[in-house]
Amino acid sequence: MTGTANPAFDRIKIGIVSISDRASAGTYVDKGLPALQDWLTRALQNPLQFEPRLIPDDQASISATLIELVDAGCALVLTTGGTGPAPRDVTPEATLAVAHKEMPGFGEQMRQISLKFVPTAILSRQVAVIRDQSLIINLPGQPKSIQEILEGLRDSNGDILMAGLFAAVPYCIDLIGGPYLETNNDVCKAFRPKAAIRQYPIG
Repeated sequence: MTGTANPAFDRIKIGIVSISDRASAGTYVDKGLPALQDWLTRALQNPLQFEPRLIPDDQASISATLIELVDAGCALVLTTGGTGPAPRDVTPEATLAVAHKEMPGFGEQMRQISLKFVPTAILSRQVAVIRDQSLIINLPGQPKSIQEILEGLRDSNGDILMAGLFAAVPYCIDLIGGPYLETNNDVCKAFRPKAAIRQYPIG
């Protein structure tokens, strides 16, 4: 599935994974995959190809799915769900099991943003890792929380109070040898050092 995009920009393949026993069994309508796809389509100007997966809270299945998506060429893999302290919440363990490098700053920032809304944000265990040339990030399960964490916090004038997670994602993917992500600044402005900003020919 591809959103409206500028064909001059790099094509990006993104894995989106919703992890839920009930949703994967069909007893609950999954909201994670639509939320992820909608936000990414609005936030990125690149031609996008999504690889969606809806799977249960099973550690081996989660790890296998992440490996599959990385091997399929997904530069970015976002998961939603399964990051709390309950016995069936094993997404962080499954993610760390396939990691080549851990990126702890992402998890720290997620909790900082969520703590502005709920004190129980300290119970979240989201992690982010690099496997090969792919960035894998665990996100919470609620669509509202997904948007807040990716986009950051704004004041009543729309000015950024706290940068969202996604502001750092494009440069991270640059550094690991992935494609160049172009963000829609009205949604989320990527930060790159000046020397890393790609210049496009005029006309």
